[in-house]
Amino acid sequence: MNTYWLEHAWLGERVEHGVVVDLVPPDAPGPVPVDEELGDTADAPVPPGHILAVRTGVETPPAGAVRLPGLTVPGLANAHSHAFHRALRATVQVGSGTFWTWRETMYRFAAALTPDSYYALARAVYAEMALAGITAVGEFHYLHHQPDGRPYDHPNAMGEALIAAAADAGIRITLLDTAYLSSGFGAAPDRHQRRFSDTTADAWAARADQLRGDSHTLIGAAVHSVRAVPADQLATVADFARHRGAPLHVHLSEQLAENEACLAATGRTPTQLLADHGVLGPRTTGVHNTHLTDEDITLIGTSATGTCMCPTTERDLADGIGPAPRLQRAGSPLSLGSDSHAVIDLFEEARALELDERLRTRTRGHWTAAALLRAATADGHAALGRPEAGTLAPGAPADLTTIALDTVRTAGAAPLLGAETAVFAASAADVRHVLVGGRVIVRDGQHVRLPETGRALAEAVAAVRDGGRAAAR
Repeated sequence: MNTYWLEHAWLGERVEHGVVVDLVPPDAPGPVPVDEELGDTADAPVPPGHILAVRTGVETPPAGAVRLPGLTVPGLANAHSHAFHRALRATVQVGSGTFWTWRETMYRFAAALTPDSYYALARAVYAEMALAGITAVGEFHYLHHQPDGRPYDHPNAMGEALIAAAADAGIRITLLDTAYLSSGFGAAPDRHQRRFSDTTADAWAARADQLRGDSHTLIGAAVHSVRAVPADQLATVADFARHRGAPLHVHLSEQLAENEACLAATGRTPTQLLADHGVLGPRTTGVHNTHLTDEDITLIGTSATGTCMCPTTERDLADGIGPAPRLQRAGSPLSLGSDSHAVIDLFEEARALELDERLRTRTRGHWTAAALLRAATADGHAALGRPEAGTLAPGAPADLTTIALDTVRTAGAAPLLGAETAVFAASAADVRHVLVGGRVIVRDGQHVRLPETGRALAEAVAAVRDGGRAAAR
């Protein structure tokens, strides 16, 4: 048994001082029977890499315990990522434009990637996520084929590069293999999009069906958007996810132009179209959900479809502010993602959700700090198909993130206001320790597997940037 003493810990609704967490070691030969003497324990034998017991009110570290000073929260869940977008950071901040002009730059970088270069970039990006306290990522993956659209000899070479990158960076991944078949409501993919397309949803499903998960990997599905999957093929993607009990994600109403095109092509809003074809439901998450009608909000909420908000990307791309409070009140669980990775900082995403809403309404206090942390933890993990994660409780995965409370950003507030400090003051730079499945991934602010993460990022981004220039010639 491995024992950690948490100076302060957020236990869902409150911060406690002096919390002992006993873990089943990740390399244990099998599940460990419950020991009633430990107190608050799980109900059944606990597998390796999971929490065996949680004890509160322990003022000093027990003998042999590892001390974690600061505030420990469950590992954060980044529910929406495009790993290769990290290569666009700063580059796309030159000049002006819209989402659609930004997309042209994105296409150039997408064309440059190979399985090897994507692995190198994604490993560094996922290490950056770990340094930010993220222990699980939902990778919305649509770079399936060679740039000219021909499949690789190994059809899932790109997806498996992402799986390997997450494993080597030490974080969990839900690979949301994405159907992207059309440039817009039945039109053939353009030259930039050929590598995204499997041509039909049936062909997409046949390829995606070859992907395999493991203890750190779940295989999910995604509809890129209503413009990218013809209406008569939406049900194929939904059925694929339903039969596997897998999460299903979809970019939804991110842009007004998409809504207008959908109405012109089908007479339905994107949300109505998804509802018509069985895409909505409790295992489904709509990403962005920005420009919605009242009926759309009702359809999403009553179907328990989730909402993943990505505030730093939504404001970076001038998308707009989605109706998150109304969606949540209607029954849609909220999660958070860093999406295009303008920054990778789930604390920033959490506070931006609240602060953007304050700007929109000129009223403060739409969510408590605890509610925002739940969006960044338990509800995010649930959106990625791991409902057992995102909590410091017996039986949960031993995924922990510790934030320093003595930095220039976090010092001064009472420790019992740790949740408020984390959400409204802390940044990714304040993360000190991260465990995933009981294994130390970040120690004293340094990634233990990729200690020179910045250098790895610089080299990987440069390789993609140079390849993009070559592809553009």
